Formats: sequence, C-alpha cells, structure tokens
Amino acid sequence: MAETIPLIEEREPGTLMYAVHEVEDDADGRVFYEVYRDRASFDAHEAQEHVRRFLAEREQYLTEPPRVEFLNLRKGAAVAWLDRGS
Repeated sequence: MAETIPLIEEREPGTLMYAVHEVEDDADGRVFYEVYRDRASFDAHEAQEHVRRFLAEREQYLTEPPRVEFLNLRKGAAVAWLDRGS
C-alpha cells in the first residue's frame, strides 16, 4: 500500500477516496473503502499497472476470496462530507 496509494493519488483523478482500514480484533483483516467519480473511473483504476501489481501481490496474504460490494447512492438521499479537523 505504501507504494500504491501515492500512485493512485498521482495518476487517478477519478479516484475520489481510497482508504484502508484495519479490522478491530483481526490483526490480518483489512477493509478497503473506495469512491470513484463513476464506473469508468473504477475501470480505469483496475487497469492501472500499479493496481494490477498490488492485486497480484496481495494474493499471497489472502485466506479467502475478497468480497467486493458496489454501492449506488439512493436518489434524494442526503449526503454530508464532514471534515472536523481530526
């Protein structure tokens, strides 16, 4: 991740958020929360050499297949981006 995240920031304008979370009570667990401008931006992310290298490298650490969920914002739903300086 130390190599991949700076490349995402530098080369992927359609990637709006890329956050990696550790899972409480699971030292090996990780949750990746990713937000893209649109589906084309996600597809462009997946096609990047640095991402393909990361996905291939992570295989040795997986104990089960990764779970991927695609979310769609409900029309009319309120959205708030809060930056409280933390």
